[in-house]
Amino acid sequence: MAELPIAELPPARCSGRFTISTLLGTEEGGHGPYTPTESSGCDSAQPTQLSGSTLCTRTFGYNTVDVVPAYEHYANSKGVGDTRKGRPSLADLHSILKPDPGHLCAPVSDPQRSNGLTEASPEETSAEPGTDPALEPVRFGWVKGVMIRCMLNIWGVILYLRLPWITAQAGIALTWLIILMSVTVTTITGLSISAISTNGKVKSGGTYFLISRSLGPELGGSIGLIFAFANAVAVAMHTVGFAETVRDLLQEHNSLIVDPTNDIRIIGVVTVTVLLGISLAGMEWEAKAQILFFLVILVSFINYLVGTVIPATAEKQAKGFFSYRADIFAQNFVPNWRGPEGSFFSLFSIFFPSATGILAGANISGDLKDPAVAIPKGTLMAIFWTTMSYLVLSATIGACVVRDASGSLNDSVALGSPGCEGLACTFGWNFTACAQRQSCRYGLSNYYQSMSMVSGFGPLITAGIFGATLSSALACLVSAPKVFQCLCRDQLYPLIGFFGKGYGRNSEPIRGYMLTYIIAVGFILIAELNAIAPIISNFFLCSYALINFSCFHASITNSPGWRPSFRYYSKWAALFGAAVSVVIMFLLTWWAALIAFGIVIFLLGYVLYKKPDVNWGSSMQASSYNMALNYSVGLSEVDEHIKNYRPQCLVLTGPPNFRPALVDFVGTFTKNLSLMLCGNVLIAPRKQKMPDSWLTADGHTKWLMKRKIKAFYTDVVAENLRSGVQMLIQAAGLGKMRPNILVLGYKRNWRTASPQSLEDYVGILQYGHTSSSVPGDARTWWWPCSWVQGMLWPHAGSATQHETATANLLLLPPSSDAFDFKYGVCLMRMKEGLNVSQVLQAHINPTFEAAENGTRGRAAPSTVDPTTLACEQQASTIFQSEQGKKTIDIYWLFDDGGLTLLIPYLMGRKKRWGKCKIRVFVGGQINRMDEERKVIVSLLSKFRLGFHEVHILPDINQKPQPEHIKRFDDLIAPFRLNDGFKDEAIVNEMRQGCPWKISDEEIDKNRVKSLRQVRLNEILLDYSRDAALIAITPPVGRKGCPSSLYMAWLETLSQDLRPPVILIRGNQENVLTFYCQ
Repeated sequence: MAELPIAELPPARCSGRFTISTLLGTEEGGHGPYTPTESSGCDSAQPTQLSGSTLCTRTFGYNTVDVVPAYEHYANSKGVGDTRKGRPSLADLHSILKPDPGHLCAPVSDPQRSNGLTEASPEETSAEPGTDPALEPVRFGWVKGVMIRCMLNIWGVILYLRLPWITAQAGIALTWLIILMSVTVTTITGLSISAISTNGKVKSGGTYFLISRSLGPELGGSIGLIFAFANAVAVAMHTVGFAETVRDLLQEHNSLIVDPTNDIRIIGVVTVTVLLGISLAGMEWEAKAQILFFLVILVSFINYLVGTVIPATAEKQAKGFFSYRADIFAQNFVPNWRGPEGSFFSLFSIFFPSATGILAGANISGDLKDPAVAIPKGTLMAIFWTTMSYLVLSATIGACVVRDASGSLNDSVALGSPGCEGLACTFGWNFTACAQRQSCRYGLSNYYQSMSMVSGFGPLITAGIFGATLSSALACLVSAPKVFQCLCRDQLYPLIGFFGKGYGRNSEPIRGYMLTYIIAVGFILIAELNAIAPIISNFFLCSYALINFSCFHASITNSPGWRPSFRYYSKWAALFGAAVSVVIMFLLTWWAALIAFGIVIFLLGYVLYKKPDVNWGSSMQASSYNMALNYSVGLSEVDEHIKNYRPQCLVLTGPPNFRPALVDFVGTFTKNLSLMLCGNVLIAPRKQKMPDSWLTADGHTKWLMKRKIKAFYTDVVAENLRSGVQMLIQAAGLGKMRPNILVLGYKRNWRTASPQSLEDYVGILQYGHTSSSVPGDARTWWWPCSWVQGMLWPHAGSATQHETATANLLLLPPSSDAFDFKYGVCLMRMKEGLNVSQVLQAHINPTFEAAENGTRGRAAPSTVDPTTLACEQQASTIFQSEQGKKTIDIYWLFDDGGLTLLIPYLMGRKKRWGKCKIRVFVGGQINRMDEERKVIVSLLSKFRLGFHEVHILPDINQKPQPEHIKRFDDLIAPFRLNDGFKDEAIVNEMRQGCPWKISDEEIDKNRVKSLRQVRLNEILLDYSRDAALIAITPPVGRKGCPSSLYMAWLETLSQDLRPPVILIRGNQENVLTFYCQ
């Protein structure tokens, strides 16, 4: 609860025909803080809250503050309601346009701007005069930036060395099936990438950026880290593949440097160092190197295709090559499984890594001219052309080369020679002997270098192998730092922010390059990557699975923000792609898949635990909304039952950080159990300008989250406290998730507070008073009779129904408060008070709980900076500490439905209060103590609350001590009417003007009840002086009971008690049951 001051804003500066004047509460004066300035000319050096030329632009032929749509109004918008530069706020649009005849701004005719649309974006603004323009960063199109890069990363050693062998094992038909199955997964993933990358502006970060901005930081962060690491290790893998090929060439010529293993290390380190130099030289040099590798691979393909049509020499025939033959194609069309790897899924697991690499273009998304166009087009074209190359290669080599060949020229025979078996016999070659002994060195099933043998010039195939390995290594060397840089800048994990710094016009991650280089060199020195290779493949597959799931999840949440411009995707195909990717992970290597999932789950758990302060509008947020909406609507269809009763609390905290003890108390028994709603009434005149309520609510919500309180926050603006609370009581909640208990703090300054605030406070707790009613009073609503007539009798006449003007007002019943809406009431009092606003050096609420001296002060602005509020030091309370073996004392004096028992029971279930012993005190007669105790114990046992210590208070009706009676009389003395010897008419007049005053008749009528409160306080001091918590059923004042008398009862009942006192009163409906249905 807070009182809002009148906000004052600095005057706007513009020499146009009109100036802005904020509409203040005093309209009749017509004066505002904005006055005409003496300067003339549009001064861009002193900007206004609007864009620089807003007031000087004539958009539609007349002067207006409103602006036409423009790019900069939407650039970099993140949160809902985020005000963008150049667009006027609602307050500006509602303000008064005040003419300034002394300073007119002649309209400027600009035909290019006549439609009001902005031509240039903020990124296209020119440099300041006198300074050198900044160099434009290098940007690539879809061919050079994505297609070529992806094709180079997809093509690899498997294309040259393993695809012919797979064709021999599985046959052409099943090889095509393996290729198409692999391509199906990558194509679906490519479609998902295309959809995600066209759903908004894509920045640098590649795969990590796409997944994290779609699924959120939890999954995005974990995948980003392992994907960057996998790319770094992939640099070593491809480099070692290159080094092994060079080592084999050296062995053929007997030119080893040291030994086979160390040669791999030496060649690998030198190679990766050269690749690092190319990367550090800039993206232009890296792109040129990739084009060179691409040309080398294309030449090697052409060389191979030319070799298939050149007539085979005798040497090539001896190795199994006979050019295109239909018989060879027919024989190789069917499978011929051999060896331990001779199965379909084994060959599929070997081939599938050659179909990956489709993310190479997306990983440099920050270096593309238009990622939304380049990523879909380039990725899908790369998949298409590489698929065609795989299909053509397997078909052509399967039609030219037999499965077994000896390589010996002596095996040539005449056609039709006896004892010759196999297809080669029809071509004049007898490979029967080596085929039967399975000792053939050549042929598709035995010779991995079949492509080199078939080609027109063998060294060009070797050059193609070099180009494929080096281009893949270079692509991974560039991808890993780019992805890691974006991850570092998001600061999801500790100790990695150092690597987020960029250098040069392309913001190159130099530090990331060095880290990737160190990792690659470390794995190159191992020189044995057979164990780590399956893990890397599984990391890439894990990325594919999450990309597909991202597309599916974003589609199925039906979020209005999911509007990809790429339409050729299917959410069910994306889900299928995600599931297949997971299955393939286990088909490749089940233990590597388990390791990959274990690392993802660990990193996911860390981010979930840390809860980074980022908001990317992920599909997880949309899914949370959908789930909450569906469950809330479904809950409305469920009938309520006592067994499922939950204490759902509306807590009048004001700003929650002002009353932390009240927040902690309710949060203790509602956490993970029921609804907690912190309500704040902002007290302000009707026409006063309000602050940004969403900003205030955001600050208080962050404070609650930091305090680990699971609660909502809401505020209302009202002219007084009681009307604001009435709004909250009637409007708070959603469906069945509506508060049923009103929780508020005890009003300590009720004796010095204004009578109206006292009336409002007691009126919130009890029934509305009817003893006084004047127009405008918070307790009485006055409505025009025509309005009521229109609502109740819409077809009745209007003018003929009213004879006089005074009959146009109808007095309706008084406003309803907590008990009227069947709310339970929970009132909390602590000896040291609840409001810590003075400690926080913040404003206080003079209506709800003013300072101890009762003075009213001007309140400070209640607009709260969310960051400042969330970072402020948290005040500790008794509800945050261990209570030990103390007691929770329940004084169940009246049967209110069981709420007085339920809340302490829920408190006792919490760890901090679990060691406390709960004692129940009830009133009784001294001669029936044992019987009454047995009855209560039996009732409590049926409730299964676990309360076994029950005390009967037989002396509850004894007369209190005289000094305590005198103290009560002194307490109510200032509020007495002293009307004992006055006429009844005078008394009624006095009561009409002062409804909070206590008449002598009311004192006498409630004397026994008053003494009961005095006696109860004595009992509380005797039994519960050292308790951890006291819960007691308070008295209920009947209608017409003066507010001062009721507050005197509460004051007397709870005074001088050290532990917190909770006054709990249910709504007289059962909240406990001992039935099972």
